[in-house]
Amino acid sequence: MILPEPRATLDVPRPGGPPVRVRLHGEARPVRLFISHGNGFAADGYLDFWRRFLGEYEAVVFDMRNHGHNALGETKQHDYPHMAGDVDTVIRAVAAEFGAKPSAGLFHSMSAQAAMIAALDLGWRLDALIAFDPPNMPPDGPARAPMLAYLARLTRWADSRRDTFADPDELAAEYAETHSGREWGAETRELMARAVLRDGRLCCPRAFEASMYEQGAPLQLWPRRADFAGPVRLIGADPARERPSPTALSNQALAAFGGLDYAAIPDTSHLLQLEKPKACAEAALDFLKKVGL
Repeated sequence: MILPEPRATLDVPRPGGPPVRVRLHGEARPVRLFISHGNGFAADGYLDFWRRFLGEYEAVVFDMRNHGHNALGETKQHDYPHMAGDVDTVIRAVAAEFGAKPSAGLFHSMSAQAAMIAALDLGWRLDALIAFDPPNMPPDGPARAPMLAYLARLTRWADSRRDTFADPDELAAEYAETHSGREWGAETRELMARAVLRDGRLCCPRAFEASMYEQGAPLQLWPRRADFAGPVRLIGADPARERPSPTALSNQALAAFGGLDYAAIPDTSHLLQLEKPKACAEAALDFLKKVGL
């Protein structure tokens, strides 16, 4: 699986830090998709997911600050308010540079949370938002305790994870040893390893990654459908799976609470787009067609 050359690139300035590098993939199409990734990962590693849209849509692929193609900024600006601002800025900058057109956002985990915050607090810029398994913290109920334990466990893991590699193959081999990573295709593991490393070191330092897991617990992001000015779909991990991901339970609870359009991808964990890219793309396409995009 070879990463295609983008049709165009754009460095979107952001106050007080390095720009966000945007890549425009696919031919010019009537509808544009904005695509980004989860904490500690990079959008190029999701190629087996987003390549499936290129026959019908153009894709704006970008990494969140301090990830992937982007240069490292300051620790104090590595937080959800700044990331939400980046999402909003990227959407507006792309429209200004390449022309406005109907658009949807397809965001995973951390970027899904940032996109939800941007839509709620900074303005509705898209025609639809698809949030893949955002790790939102329930304010109460049976899904809350598992999510608290999950985020605490990930914070400890990120703080102590290995951060330098002699070769991307070493990181790809580590992915293959994880519960989720063994479900990814070998090419996805290799592509992700290359996407998250720069000169043998993680593009997103482990302290930055750990801080985002820590910030998840007090985020208080538990919206209702009426809070959004346009259509939103949650696509979650499988809550019926044996030992489901806590995020699967959280998204099921959020959909029930908020009356949000919801689909779960069978036999997946939190990294569902990497495990089942075809099924995830089909669930997104179903919603895009449902809302006329």
